[in-house]
Amino acid sequence: MKKARTVLAAVFLIGITLLFLDTTGALRLWLGWMAKLQFLPAVLALNVAVIAALCVVTLLLGRIYCSVICPLGVLQDVVSFFSGLRKGKKHRFRFRKELWWLRYGVLLLYLVAIVTGIQVFVALLAPYSAYGRMVSSILHPSLTTGIIAGVTLLAVVILAWTGGRTYCNTICPVGTTLSFLSRFAMFRPVIDADKCKDCHLCEKSCKASCIDIANHKIDYSRCVDCFDCLEECRFDALHYRFAWGKKASGPDGGVSRRAFVTTSALVAGAATLNAQKKLDGGLAPVIDKENPSRETPLTPPGASRKFYDKCTACQLCITKCPNGVLRPSTDITRLMQPEMGYEKGYCRPECVRCSEVCPTGAIEKITPEEKTAIHIGTAKIDRSLCVIETKGVRCGNCARHCPVGAITMVPSDPDNPGSRKIPSVNEELCIGCGACEFLCPSRPVSAITVNGLHTHRKD
Repeated sequence: MKKARTVLAAVFLIGITLLFLDTTGALRLWLGWMAKLQFLPAVLALNVAVIAALCVVTLLLGRIYCSVICPLGVLQDVVSFFSGLRKGKKHRFRFRKELWWLRYGVLLLYLVAIVTGIQVFVALLAPYSAYGRMVSSILHPSLTTGIIAGVTLLAVVILAWTGGRTYCNTICPVGTTLSFLSRFAMFRPVIDADKCKDCHLCEKSCKASCIDIANHKIDYSRCVDCFDCLEECRFDALHYRFAWGKKASGPDGGVSRRAFVTTSALVAGAATLNAQKKLDGGLAPVIDKENPSRETPLTPPGASRKFYDKCTACQLCITKCPNGVLRPSTDITRLMQPEMGYEKGYCRPECVRCSEVCPTGAIEKITPEEKTAIHIGTAKIDRSLCVIETKGVRCGNCARHCPVGAITMVPSDPDNPGSRKIPSVNEELCIGCGACEFLCPSRPVSAITVNGLHTHRKD
């Protein structure tokens, strides 16, 4: 059983890692389902089928999700394995009482954060998102996200190196949520007190520190079904078997029905409430552009009305954006969530990659045809920056490259048709793709800035 679990865990860890590292989008069709199986993205996307399946699996087999499907959980197992290779460190664990006040305190704060829209706290603790930031930082380094990903990785590695699954069983809100179900799992490791010789090998090998061999009990709320204990038992006293109705250990001998119902209601309520340089035509020095200050941030085409509530900042859409338009936000109110900028490219009408990979429904799936009818923002011209005014030259880059014909060149003097032509924006036609802003020769700030719309408009 341990070998089967290890193989499946390796498949998920490698698959999800490749999903984040893939810049071509070719692996999405083969591996995209792994992202949709992650617990929190499924909850935020209200994917009832996945949520129900994960709950049923937990009720049947225990926290298999944590030991097989969750990439951050599997990463902890990898770190713990190498830590155990040190001399005299293979059997380094011991039973520890559950820090229930910390587990449920973090879960309560997490649910409050989801309901109130404090996404920074949600993004920091979501295990799938945390792992995604670690991997995506390799291909798309960002100072803020990189620091957060690095600190998270360091914390997880230290905890796993010294205490195995400490993070899963004291901090992770997904692990705590599933623990309510795992207490009543039909199949679980069971100690045969008559055969047990009290050698403590199973307890010392339990990375979840949930085996109390002195009392022949296992805290099933913390057991992640890694099956290490089964391998260590030399007296045939430990078996993974049907144990429906067996009393689970834990605080006060179990969890009350009231606590289970209350937490389930809270979870359900929280779910529902919730530098490539470019040529510029020779009209200005080829220097890097700066991201202008926007009146309203730009969100991707297909962004739902509850985009910021549903987004877990996993960075998957950012890693898959082929045009360099999406990047992590540094604004504290939406820290690490994707925002759009047009210094390195623009949002091409035919590209819908981000809507295809989003696992939470924060970006709803759309077709290229639907995208051309979605208005995410409007362009605004600052004539004081336009090269036509500042350098006295003819331009028209913005008008020539606007894919929807929203920009036209009109006489600067309405009473003189022969006067110098300047760009004019038809806001009804503008979809906010950013082609004009990206291709504007003005440096370092474009003369055209696209401001986002609070609510996307569809034709």
